Amino acid sequence: MSALEQVFRWLHIFAGVMWIGLLYFFNFINGHFAAALDAETKKKVIPELVPRVLFWFRWGAAWTWITGVLLLMLVFYHGATVLDDPDAGFTTGTWVMILVTFLAVFLYDFLFKAVKGKPAIAIAFVAIAVIIYVMATWGGFSYRGYNIHIAAMFGTMMAFNVWFRIWPAQQKIIPAIKNGEKPDGDLAALAGMRSKHNTYMSVPLFWGMINAHTVTFSGGQYGIPDNMGYLPMLLITLLGWHIVWHCYRISGRVKGM
Repeated sequence: MSALEQVFRWLHIFAGVMWIGLLYFFNFINGHFAAALDAETKKKVIPELVPRVLFWFRWGAAWTWITGVLLLMLVFYHGATVLDDPDAGFTTGTWVMILVTFLAVFLYDFLFKAVKGKPAIAIAFVAIAVIIYVMATWGGFSYRGYNIHIAAMFGTMMAFNVWFRIWPAQQKIIPAIKNGEKPDGDLAALAGMRSKHNTYMSVPLFWGMINAHTVTFSGGQYGIPDNMGYLPMLLITLLGWHIVWHCYRISGRVKGM
């Protein structure tokens, strides 16, 4: 089990670096670069560049998600590390919240189709807060347990966006550009929005992954009440979103020569 864990973790990091590195390339570099090209250059460059990037992008996403699930099984389910009290065993609440982790993607998808702009973001943040709280109370999750499961929830949403929203849209956008046609505006907006969502989710996801194994902001440490260990993840989510917002601002100011 220990050897498998190390192999899956190694592959998980490799695939994740591939995926998230290209995500940041798309959002902080390629968008500004493509906007600076004239129509004829776009017809030559985009069909050659973007499909190659999307190949590594989508398969990086797939293998990051697959190895992440395998790690959850080995590290958190096999030894019941997910639980605050492993001796209590998995309860109905535990199983329900594990299902929520992987099914919340459909609520996310519906929310951002039905509600636009800041109201959708506010609803999403409240939903995250409720899910963490229920994981910690009814689900019996440990501090490590709900940190890694919020990260897994974000990762599932991000992988879903890649395979079922961004890639299908790009399969229609790229041929249109190649043929000198204007891409469908709705498809371009959808792909761009979901790629931006993935960028915003990536930073709190990193915290959930890392903090599941390092410093514990619970148990009354660092002035945080024993029953409020879930608060740091919420604060990091907001801080992470703010960091990404600044990265977008900076990327818009970086110019070519």
